[in-house]
Amino acid sequence: MAIPIEEAFSTIAARRRDELVITSAGTSSEVWWKTTGDTEQTFYLEASMSLSTLFAAGLAMSYPEARVWAFLGDGAFVMNTGMLFVERALALPNLVSIVIANRCYGSVGGVALPDAAEIDVAAVARAAGIAHVAEFRTMAALSQDFDAAFGAKEPTLIVLDAALPQKSYGSPPLDGPELKYRFGRALERRFGRTVLA
Repeated sequence: MAIPIEEAFSTIAARRRDELVITSAGTSSEVWWKTTGDTEQTFYLEASMSLSTLFAAGLAMSYPEARVWAFLGDGAFVMNTGMLFVERALALPNLVSIVIANRCYGSVGGVALPDAAEIDVAAVARAAGIAHVAEFRTMAALSQDFDAAFGAKEPTLIVLDAALPQKSYGSPPLDGPELKYRFGRALERRFGRTVLA
């Protein structure tokens, strides 16, 4: 049985220290917003399905002193598996990609992925050469092995075998310009570098 995504995100949020977080379209943005209400250290990249990890890679390169978590669904993952080769080539030790594996396109109401039962995200990531791959199918395993998975000092991909949300939580109530300025100004305050002229 899949992990309830609300429980998984609550555990992840409770263990978060100061990581920058990038979410993808649909489920990860909605549930992370519902869980954290964060408006400054999270960028809700809802307009771009499958590019959250590449956006996060740019941040991880620009701020090597920060740790960056990037959420995406397995629907986004199968749309852009090329991200794995970019992540392998960049070899960013401060980037963690977190795939929500629910075997469907959660952002469009749960339409099943083609051959959903056959998709093995972790195996694909290992075959692409990602240095550290972890997979969680239970809350007990996520709680027990969280630090080893999320704290690895090498390019990391984590697979959460998570169920669809219990209900729709709606998108974060932030438009693009507001989100950009909140996030950019927070980066400026934290790192002391100009982001927005």
